Amino acid sequence: MSTIVYLVRHSKPFKEHLGIVNGDSNVLIDNMRRPLSVDGEKMAKEFSTNYEFDNINEVWSSGYSRCLGTSKYFAYNNNLKVNIDDRLNERLHGVINSYNEVPDDYEEHQHYDENYKLPNGENQKEVGYRIYNALIDIISNNKNKKVIIVSHCTSIIFLLKKLGCNIILNGNYSFNGNVFFNGIPDYLETFKLEFDDNNELVNIENIR
Repeated sequence: MSTIVYLVRHSKPFKEHLGIVNGDSNVLIDNMRRPLSVDGEKMAKEFSTNYEFDNINEVWSSGYSRCLGTSKYFAYNNNLKVNIDDRLNERLHGVINSYNEVPDDYEEHQHYDENYKLPNGENQKEVGYRIYNALIDIISNNKNKKVIIVSHCTSIIFLLKKLGCNIILNGNYSFNGNVFFNGIPDYLETFKLEFDDNNELVNIENIR
């Protein structure tokens, strides 16, 4: 027997039709409360009907609105509640007023240097540690069951790296020498992780 975790990136967020925002919120708050777009809702609803997601035992989500908006469809189809764990949240960039504060080489630098971060932000090691601990807690309580975790692109990448995957930025993703993905994870990109009784990852594949 094995424990199956579907690691899902959230659906398409509301950005394209966003206009002027007058308020006292900062970049972090705006990012956390951003819902799914109209297309994102349609995409998540349709994707959640994939037979892979039948008979799910638990649904877990980041606390961000776009992840909750995505996870509700998986929960609805399986008559479940959505559980929230902030350790599944997006990486904190550390910027306050605008993403223009982020250096051009930030993504590459952070991907290949696990200790690199901006002031008040998180580095790869910190993100990988918190989301890994959340994962272990979840699978430890769901032995030989099927679980969905809805999170964010960078957080998912850093978790996969901590689990022993070799990831080339915008390139090949491999585990135990086998390439299971290539490119940049799209909205609703899903990785199916299989764990043994010792919570060790034994297989991973990309679900389309």
